[in-house]
Amino acid sequence: MSAEWIQAVSSAVAADVTLQQLAHQHTVGLTQVVTGTPHGEVVYHLQVGNGVATLTRGEASPEDVRFTEPWETAVAVATGVLNAQEAFINGHIKFVGEHQKLIDAGDVFAALNPIFDKIRETTDYK
Repeated sequence: MSAEWIQAVSSAVAADVTLQQLAHQHTVGLTQVVTGTPHGEVVYHLQVGNGVATLTRGEASPEDVRFTEPWETAVAVATGVLNAQEAFINGHIKFVGEHQKLIDAGDVFAALNPIFDKIRETTDYK
């Protein structure tokens, strides 16, 4: 979750045609807070709407959804050791916000999966 990681994901999101097209159909702001990282607390967000999808540092504005999780959970989910839904159900990921916004934007989050898969190949989670 370093600045380089966020920049790599940001560039991939900006270049992804599918996400940009979905941004014409959806409006959602999602903030991700990861605590206890080697870089301190890391906050980044995905903002989708008005034909533009972006991912960058800081909080979403407006923020519809916020996830907070410890570094160990973030790494386990990112590396496939732990399923994100399982982590959420077991209380490792805290959720605040509009559940329906999250559900409605399911295809946006599905479109992020290949981006995170590609970034994962070159990421060192230490």
